[in-house]
Amino acid sequence: MPQRSCNPVGGMKIDFALENSDWPALLVDDTATIRRANQAAVNWLGPAVGSDTTLLASVWAPENGMTSEHFIARCERAPASLFTLHYLAKGGGSEAHETHVCSWVRDGQRFFVFQLFKSKPAAIEASKMTPAGLAPTAVDSGVAQKQKLDCALQMIRSVVLDFNNALTSILGHTSFLLNKTEPDHAWRGSLVEIEKSAEKAAEIANDLATFSRQDKDSRIVTAGNLNRLLRRTVELFQPNTPSLVWSAEYESQLASVNFDEAKMQQAFVKIFENAVQAAPPNGHITVRTRNLELAESWRDGNAELAAGRYVYVDIWDDGCGIPAEVLPRVFEPFFTTKANHRGLGLAWVYGIITNHGGSVVISSQTGRGTSVRIYLPALKRVIKDQAFQDDDLTGHQKILMVDDEDLMLTMGQMVLSEFGYQVLTANSAAKALEVFAQDGSAIDLVITDLVMPHMSGRELIERLRQQRPNVRIICCSGYIRPASQEEEKEIYLQKPFTSQNLLRKVKEALA
Repeated sequence: MPQRSCNPVGGMKIDFALENSDWPALLVDDTATIRRANQAAVNWLGPAVGSDTTLLASVWAPENGMTSEHFIARCERAPASLFTLHYLAKGGGSEAHETHVCSWVRDGQRFFVFQLFKSKPAAIEASKMTPAGLAPTAVDSGVAQKQKLDCALQMIRSVVLDFNNALTSILGHTSFLLNKTEPDHAWRGSLVEIEKSAEKAAEIANDLATFSRQDKDSRIVTAGNLNRLLRRTVELFQPNTPSLVWSAEYESQLASVNFDEAKMQQAFVKIFENAVQAAPPNGHITVRTRNLELAESWRDGNAELAAGRYVYVDIWDDGCGIPAEVLPRVFEPFFTTKANHRGLGLAWVYGIITNHGGSVVISSQTGRGTSVRIYLPALKRVIKDQAFQDDDLTGHQKILMVDDEDLMLTMGQMVLSEFGYQVLTANSAAKALEVFAQDGSAIDLVITDLVMPHMSGRELIERLRQQRPNVRIICCSGYIRPASQEEEKEIYLQKPFTSQNLLRKVKEALA
């Protein structure tokens, strides 16, 4: 059975966190219908459970002493527990399995996760379930704890998806209003605080999503142009540093880099904070980017660089500099010469850069300034760099936006239309195919959610490319996308995002 990551459940989209579990797992609704089954369950119980309309009764053995509907009704009033349940095996006859059952409610409907593992014969006979009551069984505590955790992870992933959709709407509308509000407007301060709160909530959602993933590496890594990220980061500092002179020398055809945008921006922010603090009045801060190709290994300070392609970033200030006796310790956690500082800033920078496979080097002379140099592995692909200002984010092209959440379509249509784009919307993949069939040749860009009921965004993209192989597409999702250096064909937009994030991605896709 092919892996299914976004099959509909009662019209909802629920990502099945137990898809790759080593033991069988079933997702059952309150009508005792099996809505999802992982590969292990199909191998054990047969292909019938692979359909999302199969009744639990089809694999429910008479030895259970009650109907599957009765069991589900009883479980609605019981906490998560372990039971010995009998199932009809695909080879004929019945088999008993220790089963951990837990439930949760989503959009007014209750769902149950059944996680199965084989019982020992003695335990089966000693703990048969009868209609008189549900008899929990004793199992290995480690297995029980793992199953409870898996059930919790399933619920977390479902909640994070809805949370990110709501946050995208909040951030989109708030950033749109901030863009339209004068700097001295009485409401601007409140809008900024709303945006900060939403961004904090987005961080929490990201942490929950990271925690709930089964992948070892769950960073949001996408191919991108560091020039754009550096420009945006500089824009955060310039309005608050009017006495400083900022200059930049950006490589016009900078090679792309796989990076986690949020983490990389945090690293740049820490570097710029130190530069601003060190720079004197009317001081200078310079940002440079370059493509670097090394034919053989090379050393810069404490960094040993192997032969290969790199993107090089240099952030320089003409400030007070770092004393020679302090410089070797700047990356040490909790080391600082500043009052009321925790000494984690540069240690954090070092961790972020090295986790991306890169190197960071600092050189400095007292009274003559400091240079922070970053080397990151480069890809062969070059993403065109354009210095987009807010006035440059306008366009006239026709865009089809696809999402099963109306609040996402409303926000996207409002923002894109305000900036001159012609916007068509579809609240399902099927509707998008209808729109594309009617007006496909005139559509310049498709923005689609990846996780939708009935037909996923990935399936939609395949169908669209059958009609127009070169159609431009932006994928977006509230789930964390696994790190991959191969998925560079479509541009990816992680929810939640601001109106500026959306507009910049659109410009990137249409460039």
